[in-house]
Amino acid sequence: MPADSPTLTPPPVSTVPKLDAPFAFPFRSTLSLEPLIDYWTKREQASNAGVVLLARAIGEQVAQAPLARGPLTDYSVLECNCDLVETLMLAVFPPASFASDISGVVAPFQRRSFYSTPLFQEVMLNKEGIIKQPLNIDMAAMDRQMGLMAYHLVLHRVYGAEMPPLGTIVFTVPDYQIGLYRHYGVDFNSDFVNVKVVGEPPVLTPEQMDLLVHNRHRPDLWQSLLPAEHFELEGFNVIQLVDITDQEILSELKYDLLERDVLQTPARFEQIQEKLRVLFAQPSLQLGIAAYDEKKRAFVDFGRKINHSFLTKQVQHQSADSSFRQLYDRLLREREPLVLKDVATADIPEDLRAQIMSLGTRSAILALLPYGNDTVGLLELGTPEVNGLDEFELDKVAQFLPLFAVAVKRNAEDLQARVHAIIREKFTAIHPTMEWRFMDAARNLLTQLESGNRTAEMEAIVFEDVYPLHGSCDIRGSSTVRNEAIQGDLVEHLTLARKVLNKASEFQQLPILDELKFYVTKNLKRLNEGMLSGDEANIYDSLKREVEPLFEYLAAHTPELRPVITKYWSNIDPKLGILYKRRQDFETSVTTLNDAVSDYLDDEEEKAQHMFPHYFQRYKTDGVEFNIYVGGTLVDNKPFDLVFLKNLRLWQLLTMVEITRRTAALKATLPVPLDTTQLILIHGQPLSIRFRQDERQFDVDGAYNIRYEIIKKRIDKATVMGTGERLTQPGTIALVYAQTREAVEYYEYIDYLQDRGLLESDVEELELEELQGVKGLLALRVRVRL
Repeated sequence: MPADSPTLTPPPVSTVPKLDAPFAFPFRSTLSLEPLIDYWTKREQASNAGVVLLARAIGEQVAQAPLARGPLTDYSVLECNCDLVETLMLAVFPPASFASDISGVVAPFQRRSFYSTPLFQEVMLNKEGIIKQPLNIDMAAMDRQMGLMAYHLVLHRVYGAEMPPLGTIVFTVPDYQIGLYRHYGVDFNSDFVNVKVVGEPPVLTPEQMDLLVHNRHRPDLWQSLLPAEHFELEGFNVIQLVDITDQEILSELKYDLLERDVLQTPARFEQIQEKLRVLFAQPSLQLGIAAYDEKKRAFVDFGRKINHSFLTKQVQHQSADSSFRQLYDRLLREREPLVLKDVATADIPEDLRAQIMSLGTRSAILALLPYGNDTVGLLELGTPEVNGLDEFELDKVAQFLPLFAVAVKRNAEDLQARVHAIIREKFTAIHPTMEWRFMDAARNLLTQLESGNRTAEMEAIVFEDVYPLHGSCDIRGSSTVRNEAIQGDLVEHLTLARKVLNKASEFQQLPILDELKFYVTKNLKRLNEGMLSGDEANIYDSLKREVEPLFEYLAAHTPELRPVITKYWSNIDPKLGILYKRRQDFETSVTTLNDAVSDYLDDEEEKAQHMFPHYFQRYKTDGVEFNIYVGGTLVDNKPFDLVFLKNLRLWQLLTMVEITRRTAALKATLPVPLDTTQLILIHGQPLSIRFRQDERQFDVDGAYNIRYEIIKKRIDKATVMGTGERLTQPGTIALVYAQTREAVEYYEYIDYLQDRGLLESDVEELELEELQGVKGLLALRVRVRL
């Protein structure tokens, strides 16, 4: 190899079968021109007059060169008869393709060539005329392969067996001119090899022949059934090579790019780049792959901070007006690869041209990676040679472009799966508006973990400068109504029990009956005066442990008591084991109101998300409470303006008006008529919210912002100063604020809704009594026109 030749990177080893046992070529193999001479002798009787003349002339030459007949052990004999050999070889090497074919002849299944085309000599032979060892096959494997081919030839010629081909043999050999390698398909032609039988040939049964045919890669079996000493090979093989580099490289790329994580390691990426260099015969070809995130509208790394792009990583700003962004938009619009034969004169922005040339790239091809209707990335090919890449290379690009698209898509899906696994572990369900931030945090954590930092923790997720909106629809007096329902059910339950006990006293004289009647009567008197905390649990526990087991005994032994006991059990809920009437009506009424409010809120909120994406959180208790946070930091790559905040505030007020009207209309249909009260908390200043990992939810961040959270939790109990009246009243909406200027905006909204006939004309301006830790609050209260 010349001293200045480029260093070659060995390709992957071929899949030629390898056996552990050593293998020596078993047959006696003799070089001879006799099969070729016989070929020309037969052509002396051909119908083609030109072939006849040539065959007879060759016959005369052979007659004058007896040294060329019979077995040839001295290759110098062929050199002395060069003219004769070249004439004979016209049957094998057509003159028209002699300069372009890669062909040579060797003694049967041997390595030394005595005649070949110039390209075969250049590609395959060393200075001694011996076939060089390919980069992908060792000599032992080559000997084994040729031995098997010889056995197959013997079985076919002597025993008439039809042998399927062994499969394509591929030689990978260096190309020292460009410092790369090429793949060649190899054909061993044995038409000019004669098989001679020595002595009596071994007898093979049909079963043995079938066994050999179906075990064609087992030399031990062939050696045992066809001992090599019974056969000799005479003549020569014609070896013909066909350049299959493109097909082999594309096949290798297919398998490489179908593997997972193929783009996750620089070493694997370098192997793919090397194969493309071979495919394009460009030793300095540079490959770049940029993954594209449709949501971010930007090119991203492959995870682990791996960036395979040589172009996008040089472009620090991918803003909408950047040169690279313009170039990408052009690719997206035209949907065709961009060929830059000479970057210096290409039709691209000047600053981008300078950036590309600064990388040493003078010609390039840029192509989108399509996956269905989506674009998953960008493929970059670059060389330092002007016109090194041109339109003629696009046919090759088109063949492997889908493979890279699949690899990038799978990489993105795998990365997404790992990120989602972290999110599932670290967080609860995430609001779609904020999902991008959690994804970024999870990716950063994944990068740290995969780089070896096992103590890495999830970074804090904080959104600053967001505006809060809070609203609630509360069921007025729900606690009182619930207690009254519980009390009523307990009274009825005890009354039914007392009836059973009184009736039982008429038939049974048991002291326990008097004691239980006393207990029941005592609790009925207490309940009629009011229920205390713990009464419900204590009474039901006593009924379960002492009273109801006695009822079962009485029903079994006193038939006269069965009707009254049956009536008792008919009033008891079979699942709960208690009397559950008034509470069921109450719970049904609460659930009906909550579902109506929640369903309406969810429908309207979905529409509000289209106004501007925001964080929405809703809770159900005795009523419905919701929080909204909106701001530019919550949304990825979307500009925020205060007009969106105003729009959401008006939407919130409109929504509360409709909730008031709907709940009022439902009241008459409820088992327990319940009123609702509506409240809005106005907060004019932006604040910060932080995701609390321990509680798996968002909360305000910072000491100043905590005051907002305190107010939010306590204003539902606010009263009007000087009167003690509850601020929230059925049929009205109360708007609480701390600064007068905060109410100015809402006056405009109220005036607008009054003009639409949704609100009554009067607006109350109220001061509120001091709450625990909060004072100086003000409120507006306006009645909804029902």
